[in-house]
Parts: sequence; C-alpha cells; structure tokens
Amino acid sequence: ERMHMDSKFVDGLRVTDKETAEVVQMVLAGKVNKSLVCQIGNLGGHAIGLCGLDGNMLKCRPVDDVHGYVGEITEINMEVVEEAISKNFIPVISTVAQGIDAPCCYNINADTVAAAVAGALQAEALISMTDVVGLLRDKNDESSLIHRVYISDTPALIADGIIGGGMIPKIDSMTEALRRGVKKAFIID
Repeated sequence: ERMHMDSKFVDGLRVTDKETAEVVQMVLAGKVNKSLVCQIGNLGGHAIGLCGLDGNMLKCRPVDDVHGYVGEITEINMEVVEEAISKNFIPVISTVAQGIDAPCCYNINADTVAAAVAGALQAEALISMTDVVGLLRDKNDESSLIHRVYISDTPALIADGIIGGGMIPKIDSMTEALRRGVKKAFIID
C-alpha cells in the first residue's frame, strides 16, 4: 500500500506532525536504513544500521513551535558509533532522536545530523550528497557552480538569495561541522 504525505517546508525544514514523525521513524530507521546497509553489503562493505535513539546517540528538543516534531540536537553521544567504527563497521545512521521534553521521537534534518556526527568524530571531511550539482550562483544554470565557499562568504550568499530553501540548512550544517573541527565539507550530486 502506498502512502502519500503532503510536505510543507518552512525555512528549508519540513513541518512534521506526530503521525508523520512516527511514519518517518518507521521508514527511515526501518526500510531506508536497512536498504542502505544491504547496498553497502552488496558492495563488499560491512555496515550496521543505527538511529539516533540507539545508545542515546542523539537527544533533541523541538526546533520551534512551527515545525512540530522536528528536533534540534541538544546532546550527542558517539560511543555506539565509535564502537562500530572500531570493529570496522560503517555506521548508517537514521535521523530520528529522543526528545528531552517527552518520550517522543523527533525527526532531525539529515544534514544537521551528518554535520553533528562529523564534528563529534573530528572527521576529515563531510560529504553531502544531494540531487543538484552543488551551490549554484543561478539555480537554473549548472555552469554557474560555485566551486569554493568560505564560511565568511555565506551571509552575503544568503542575503543575495543564492543560498535559499533547502540549501540553507545544508550550508548551515556544513558551517557548523567546519567550526567543530571537520577539515573540509563537500556537496556532490
């Protein structure tokens, strides 16, 4: 049975009600996570499926009153991820987390989680895969790709509308990862 969910976005983040949050948890931590683990296995890798609930990896609070069950990270515990890595597993992390306000599960923006994990692990690089070639000066012209952006460039790019919509949380997350010690961040198609 196919399920259709209408999406509403505010500031590049999906608005999520309780019912949708439960479906997101089921789909991300179940089907999508295990599919990625399987694909990595088929390529010869050894992956393990995790989610932000496992080992109290991620705790969060609601982003605001508008987004519903969308969380922002308040605590991050990399113990289970570090253990998986030490055993040569590739952790595949679904972006759901425990709320600190109630026994509720929240959806967290995937870019936010990736950046927080990369920063906590002091990763060499954060690679964000998306459905566009990267940050474009003109969103309708792939030849206008901006090849290098410095953190100091981002406020002007946002003010000029070059960074907008879903690219805002992506760039914000990458900036946060760099500030936490990640050496470089990349956006690839």
